[in-house]
Amino acid sequence: MKLIKMEKVKDGKYLKNYELTYQNKAGKEKTYEIVSRKELSGIEDIGKKVSGLSIAAVNNGRLLLLREFRMGVNQIVYNLCAGMLEEGESFEQCIRRELYEETGLHLKKIIDILPASYAAVAISDTKTSIVFAEVEGDFEDHTSENEWIEARFYTKEEVKELLKTAQFSSRAQIIAYFFVQGAL
Repeated sequence: MKLIKMEKVKDGKYLKNYELTYQNKAGKEKTYEIVSRKELSGIEDIGKKVSGLSIAAVNNGRLLLLREFRMGVNQIVYNLCAGMLEEGESFEQCIRRELYEETGLHLKKIIDILPASYAAVAISDTKTSIVFAEVEGDFEDHTSENEWIEARFYTKEEVKELLKTAQFSSRAQIIAYFFVQGAL
């Protein structure tokens, strides 16, 4: 597979749509569509920029999960506290800002930050890191009018039950699974 060219087809407020033209293994051209959160100035930019982070947060042996309405799937799902890096913002600043905005909680300690990985490789070059952290404080709602989020801490038993029937984002689901297994 060889990438021949890239063309921007739509420049949205949050997403940029691109058509990639590949030469496939049979030597024929194949057009593939992707979206990116970042402006791509050339082929060499695809998949290079880190967009944001997801926070796997714990407090006194409990896991922080958000119940939030996600417009992209038109339903409430369990998710991690997460957000996009703003221009010039450090990872720690982003963690603190997103925790405060989505939950009212405060960062106590960063345990680890995994290298950025692709969030949805079938449709996007978006790369985000997973942060493992301890958090503290009281829940407060600082979300915008365009967000609906209920944040709370869950015990292992509660998470185990949620995994049986609740809808999750894929990252939140895998974090929840390993939390129940005692790996967090």
